[in-house]
Amino acid sequence: MRCYCVQEHGAPLQQINLPIPEPQGTEVLIKVHAAGLCHTDLHLWDGYYDLGQGKKLSLAERGVKPPLTLSHEISGEVVAYGDQVADLAVGTQALLHPWIGCGACRYCKNEQENLCLKPQQLGIVKPGGFAEYILVPHPRYLVDLQGLDPAQAAPLACAGLTTFSALNKFGAQIHQQPVVIIGAGGLGLMALTLLKAQDAHGAILVDIDDAKLQTAQQLGAIATVNSQVADASQQLNALTDGGAAFILDLVGSRSSLEFALKTAARGAHIVVCGLMGGEIQLPIPSIAMRPITIQGSYVGTVQELRALLDLVRERDLKMIPIQTRPITEVNQAFDDLQQGKVTGRVVLLHAS
Repeated sequence: MRCYCVQEHGAPLQQINLPIPEPQGTEVLIKVHAAGLCHTDLHLWDGYYDLGQGKKLSLAERGVKPPLTLSHEISGEVVAYGDQVADLAVGTQALLHPWIGCGACRYCKNEQENLCLKPQQLGIVKPGGFAEYILVPHPRYLVDLQGLDPAQAAPLACAGLTTFSALNKFGAQIHQQPVVIIGAGGLGLMALTLLKAQDAHGAILVDIDDAKLQTAQQLGAIATVNSQVADASQQLNALTDGGAAFILDLVGSRSSLEFALKTAARGAHIVVCGLMGGEIQLPIPSIAMRPITIQGSYVGTVQELRALLDLVRERDLKMIPIQTRPITEVNQAFDDLQQGKVTGRVVLLHAS
């Protein structure tokens, strides 16, 4: 089978040929149809996360080393399974939940595998969707697509699940006040779509790219703000009657979180999903005196992914803009994403 792998951090992915894996026990062999490209793949390609002040979180120190077969947004078809698998049909079209844990720790036992300290995620620790075939350790990580388009559905495994889980952390209050979404890329547009599907009050999109903000307006944002203009914080304060109550930071950089803190109302709830990196200085008394909540959110559970697909079917959601390309163009897709040329999501397709 053909795989497109990171053999050296920062270097172009290389095509290599490997044997097709043979499933054992509870394993399921999937023929990959579509594989999404995520900003996390850029971090994995680089080999580190930026912690600010010149500090880096090395992936090698966490056991993630080349060769790497990336892509954790994967949809495909069941072609074989081990002898301990029952009630699964060959030919089943599935979206894969990639956020797999060790299966033994307290998080895994509490159905929070995405928080596992010894993760086994597809496309990160284990081979992902840039290979023609991959092994999934158990059929419980397969979510039946039930007629959804594989390319359109693939980003739901990360962009969709991440934003769905993050928005859930605001609770029912999303129906009373708008959510400010920082970042109008694939995640931001996905969050906007999900808020509309849940009949929320609405979303205000913040970004530095006017073209992306225009797309957000076309998809139903109630307002947009370019955070680089001089009066950006004043614009947002006017739009939110003195400050945002709910802010979803999908960038996760120093500038994005500083903007969130600057424009947050008293008692605001800020959820951070982005991993662009950096650090901020925050006076500790201000957390209590304002008082604000700053909460992290990391992808989501397989139960949340199933609920997300149910919502997509129930509301017949139109997904975010998808650019499909053949897997042979994966390196150009990496370059375009790194240079900010992608609106929505790039999904790489394997030849049938």
